[in-house]
Amino acid sequence: MSRPTRPSRFWETLAVIIVKPLSRLLVKRDWRHGERIPRAGGMIIATNHLSWTDPVLLSHFLYNNGRWPVVLAKSALFKVPFLGKAVTGLLAIPVDRGTSEAARSLRASAQRLEDGCAILFYPEGTCTRDPDLWPMVGKTGAARLALESGAPVIPVAHWGAQELLPYGAKKPRLFPRKTFHVTVGPPVDLSKYAGKQPHAGVLREATADIMAAITEQLAELRGEKPPATPYDPAGR
Repeated sequence: MSRPTRPSRFWETLAVIIVKPLSRLLVKRDWRHGERIPRAGGMIIATNHLSWTDPVLLSHFLYNNGRWPVVLAKSALFKVPFLGKAVTGLLAIPVDRGTSEAARSLRASAQRLEDGCAILFYPEGTCTRDPDLWPMVGKTGAARLALESGAPVIPVAHWGAQELLPYGAKKPRLFPRKTFHVTVGPPVDLSKYAGKQPHAGVLREATADIMAAITEQLAELRGEKPPATPYDPAGR
């Protein structure tokens, strides 16, 4: 039986029996508004990036809310024995960062959206370097994918993963047990870009709208006011 939006039953079962118990062991859960995630159809899950543990913890959240997350992973992982088979089996999309082949990941993502998959996308491209851990200026890949495919962009914000494993740390901070907070916003309104050519200016504006939606959700989680201007690592 074809499963275009999910891995084979073998790989899905293997991932679930590893990820769900691990996630429950590592963190407590504060999950909000999971009902805002469409249960069917191609979609882009756009989220902030705080820690290397994000994909595991967010995947648990998305799986429990009815969607299999298709993640974009460094192409080097696909060359590692067994791990390469695993990430391929789990429908991950290889990303060749900083090369002329980087656009291939967007083409592959577009095909997965057409198949009805949910793509987990980090518009920042890496863990935030903002000193206060607010989302940075985003890269335009998610916006381009959304405008060209017409797929909805669902903003998801999370907080707490950085307490478990801060960016750059090699050992997790297991005690006291941390809480992983997640909230989901309504789809980002990109209707004003309909029919426009996706040139650089349009993509930057659409990207800013996506990042603003993520930041708004994160501000709600944190109970704090975000900076008026997002951190730009290129112009610091």
